[in-house]
Amino acid sequence: MLHIRNLSVNYGPVAALRSLDLDIEAGETVALVGSNGAGKSTTLRTISGLVAPSVGSIEFLGEPIGGLRPDAIVARGVVHVPEGRRIFPRLTVEQNLTVGAHCARAAPNRRRSRDEVYALFPRLRERRRQMGGSLSGGEQQMLAFGRAMMAQPTLLLLDEPSLGLAPILVDEVARAIAHFRSEGVTILLVEQNAELALTLSSRGYVLETGSLSLTGDSTALIARPEIWASYLGKEA
Repeated sequence: MLHIRNLSVNYGPVAALRSLDLDIEAGETVALVGSNGAGKSTTLRTISGLVAPSVGSIEFLGEPIGGLRPDAIVARGVVHVPEGRRIFPRLTVEQNLTVGAHCARAAPNRRRSRDEVYALFPRLRERRRQMGGSLSGGEQQMLAFGRAMMAQPTLLLLDEPSLGLAPILVDEVARAIAHFRSEGVTILLVEQNAELALTLSSRGYVLETGSLSLTGDSTALIARPEIWASYLGKEA
């Protein structure tokens, strides 16, 4: 489904990604883990068109998308939930959800999608007339997930969805990701919480300073001592 070859991204003289190769097949949940500054968010931002690749190719469903505008990439079914949620604080919950269904592929099913969001996140229904900026951090994350659902993604890019959330709300994040998986959505999950990411995924990639250092089955990766030492903060 998604095939990245020899992808490099530079921010001026700084190389953020170096010769990255990455593949995701339809229906997979794949984790991308690494320390701060490793290039995880840059990878997602480049796939979604927010950052232009310096070198290399990105193909989605057999078509090149590297360098396309973000709205054109969303129209193809690639939806990005960025770090920090980025909801619209001065729009109501319901207005935020409506924005998620703005593209032509999602608009005809707007009402059904909204009902599915409210069924998955009942608190959003209760707060549907509240301004997005008045929600708690956990509620804003649920709204960001709901907005992504409204866009009817084929490929979902999740950037640090558990960041800053209490443990009980991390469980809700895991439940939301499980819902997307059950609906057949393919997921690329970026998480500094490597244990969570690898537990929720079938395969994983490990980035170090912009370069791929390890890849493999998530169960095998999480059992490697160097993964525990570097990314889980403890010894296996």
